[in-house]
Amino acid sequence: MKKSSYAARALALVAMSVCTLIRGQYAYGERARHADLPCAAPETVGFSSERLKRLDAMLQRSIDEKQYAGVVALLARHGKVVYFEAKGKRELANGAPMEKDTIFRLASMTKPVTAAAMMLLYEEGKWQPQVPIAQYIPEFSHLKVSRKLEGAGRAGSDAEVSEDPAHAPTMRELMTHTAGFGGFGTRALNPDLYVGGSLQSMINELAKIPLTYQPSSRWVYSLSMDIQGYIIEKLSGTTLPEFMKQRLFEPLGMSDTGFYVPEEKRNRFAGLYGMSAEGKLIPTGKEVFQLPYDREPALPLGGGGLVATAADYFRFAQMLLNNGLLNGRRVLGESSVKLMMSNHLSEGLIEHYEGADYNCPRLGMGYGYNGAVVIDPGKADVPMGKGTYLWDGGYGTWFWADPVDDIVFIGMIQSSTWPDEKRALNLEESTRGVIYQALLKPSKVGDLSAPHNDPER
Repeated sequence: MKKSSYAARALALVAMSVCTLIRGQYAYGERARHADLPCAAPETVGFSSERLKRLDAMLQRSIDEKQYAGVVALLARHGKVVYFEAKGKRELANGAPMEKDTIFRLASMTKPVTAAAMMLLYEEGKWQPQVPIAQYIPEFSHLKVSRKLEGAGRAGSDAEVSEDPAHAPTMRELMTHTAGFGGFGTRALNPDLYVGGSLQSMINELAKIPLTYQPSSRWVYSLSMDIQGYIIEKLSGTTLPEFMKQRLFEPLGMSDTGFYVPEEKRNRFAGLYGMSAEGKLIPTGKEVFQLPYDREPALPLGGGGLVATAADYFRFAQMLLNNGLLNGRRVLGESSVKLMMSNHLSEGLIEHYEGADYNCPRLGMGYGYNGAVVIDPGKADVPMGKGTYLWDGGYGTWFWADPVDDIVFIGMIQSSTWPDEKRALNLEESTRGVIYQALLKPSKVGDLSAPHNDPER
């Protein structure tokens, strides 16, 4: 028998072992739903098993050093899962282990999902990027812009006046954080809305508040995606949770994704932990506006309300990388996905953006619809390919979809404090280099030979 035949058999055996490891936890009952994840030996899709051990070691070290309670990570290439591990604890008090089907608060990683929901309605001709938002939300027909008058206030302080916008903010600006809206700290927006309010009451309040800047003059992390949730309800005629369930979650097999965790799944919901002043992990109830994850919220937030498992979010991200397809089923049109994952910011706006972190617009990094886009890997100091679409969540979840090297990565932790606040390893940044150093056969730009796990390609 030729050496090549021996090698092929060896890789096949390794692939079987990988599948067994990935699927083994889900052999019985409800958890069998994850057994359909496509898997492969790392070498069959261009990764090194040996070099991926660095990823495993880094994640384990973050647990051993008690920087995080637990983590779930999933890596796939060409639609095949090559790494799927759960480490640490889901709950520290009772010692419950972190498992692959643990449910996490996505926080702002909800935003790309909301963008996909918006694109479904775009495909039906129900909104257009260049149209003013007020065409779909009449309450926004008379929005003003706040402007400071230097030295006009008491004792030389700044005063503010309201003026008309240079142009009415558009849907494109709403999809890219450039419409003029503020963030969670928006003045006069009653925080009680997030507990007992509704999307309509939120819109009514926002209509009274001046925009914080002239549309398209700045990029400001904002409530735009929560506003999108309202538009989805209005244009679809159904609630945001129901629309996402019917049009995204069910077609993609995202059975653990939603705006709350049902009682029968609460034992899989990850605990939320922060870091004490002494550097110790402590349980915390510090959740965004205390969202009621135990029941369907009255105010479903398109900007940060979803919960999901790593496997569910992989299905969503892989659909994007497959240009709208998953397992032979088309969810979005290819042109819609490309529009969503393309940079929509001008070069000048990116270069002059202040306060950017590792995802927000900065040199080499732009912004698509509800997510960051790598436009120049060298300038952005990232190893991912041009066109990579990525975002993260305030509780430590992160993902990217790289169309050049055909890679999807999902990372999940639950922490109420940022890495720089607790001097912990920033796993989002650190996993990038560790993963790409294990890639032995990078794709060439424009190479479409790699299989995408879907017959339509």
